Amino acid sequence: MATLLSKWRDTAYSAQGNAQQGQRFWAQYFEVEKGFYESLLKEESEVRGTIPEFCEKYGVKELVMTGILDGINDSLVTPNPIETMDTETVLSLAFDPEKLYKNMVLAKADWLYGLPEWDRYFSAERREELYREAKKSGTVVKGKKIFPNDPCPCGSGLKYKKCHGKRA
Repeated sequence: MATLLSKWRDTAYSAQGNAQQGQRFWAQYFEVEKGFYESLLKEESEVRGTIPEFCEKYGVKELVMTGILDGINDSLVTPNPIETMDTETVLSLAFDPEKLYKNMVLAKADWLYGLPEWDRYFSAERREELYREAKKSGTVVKGKKIFPNDPCPCGSGLKYKKCHGKRA
C-alpha cells in the first residue's frame, strides 16, 4: 500500500514530465503553500492535528498538505514521521523560525521568505543576516593549495613531501 508521502512524490514529480502541466501544477502548489505559511506564521501557539484537521484549518487538499509537510519537516522542532504517516497520525507544526527561514532561502522560495508575516519573528536586519548565513552555508571554500616544499599543515615542522605528502 502506498503511503501518503509516496503518493505526493509520485504526483509532484510525474508532473515534471510534461513541461506545461508541470508548470501549472507547481504554480498552483506554490500559491496554496504561500497561503498556508501566511496563516502558520500568524499562529500564537504550536499547531497539532491530523492531516484532515490541517486540511480543514488551512483550506488545503490532502495531497497538497502532504507536500507541505514534506517541505517543512526539516524545519520543525521535532520532525514528523512523514515516511509512515497516515490520516490518523497526530502531527506537529512547531517550527524553528531561523531554520525555516534559512531553508526557504536555500530553496530559493522568495514568495515564502519574503512574506510580511516574518516581521513578527525577525527585524529586517536579522532577516538579512539569516539570508546571508543561508547563502554562505551553500558556498564551498577551497583551501590553499599545498605544494611539496611547503611546511606540512599538521605542524610537524617537516616539509609536506616528507610528512603527509608521501606517496604510498
